[in-house]
Amino acid sequence: MKVIAHIETDFNSKFGVPRQSGVIQELEARIVFEPAYRNPEAFRGLEGFSHIWLIWHFSEAERQDWSPTVRPPRLGGNTRMGVFATRSPFRPNAIGLSSVRLTKIELDTPVGPVLHVAGADLMNGTPIYDIKPYLAYTDAHPEATGGFTDVLEKEIQPLKVQVDEEMLKELPADKREALLQVLAADPRPHYQKDPERVYGFEFAHKEVKFQVKDGVILVVGVF
Repeated sequence: MKVIAHIETDFNSKFGVPRQSGVIQELEARIVFEPAYRNPEAFRGLEGFSHIWLIWHFSEAERQDWSPTVRPPRLGGNTRMGVFATRSPFRPNAIGLSSVRLTKIELDTPVGPVLHVAGADLMNGTPIYDIKPYLAYTDAHPEATGGFTDVLEKEIQPLKVQVDEEMLKELPADKREALLQVLAADPRPHYQKDPERVYGFEFAHKEVKFQVKDGVILVVGVF
């Protein structure tokens, strides 16, 4: 497998990254290609597609062995499910699959062609193996069932976010709404419910600190 590109996102660690692609459309990212794959001809016709598939490497989840069962965080980290019934990064092959919205293509930049996408669930610097167009007539299945996740998604509601406007101004204006959406989706592992604990993650080169009490996320600092 050859790495053809790397993605540039606002997350330098796994904490805070959305659990699935497309959940937070306000998140923007860039895909920058390796020199061998910067031929503009490779992108001919891509401008006609609204969405693309990214096939990528779980580079921060490498393991020498594998387990037939994993503990999905959505189930509280205590219930085991078959690895092939989950999207856990701990797989026989550490390969990820994400559907993202293609917002812009720049063919002539100092680093060659660059794809701008929205809704990615990848860490900054994640290696990408391939890109394929999303085809609505075959890839979309409105009647599909989601197994054990169907009940969970009905139960999970976005959290209310409280943040001082001055703290929010520490971020560029075009990053603020994305951060609010990331927080509302509750980036904590679902087995962590300590209302006194202060959580933190890096977003857009800033450290964001928060607590969760009574279904409300209180941002206590943006540094």
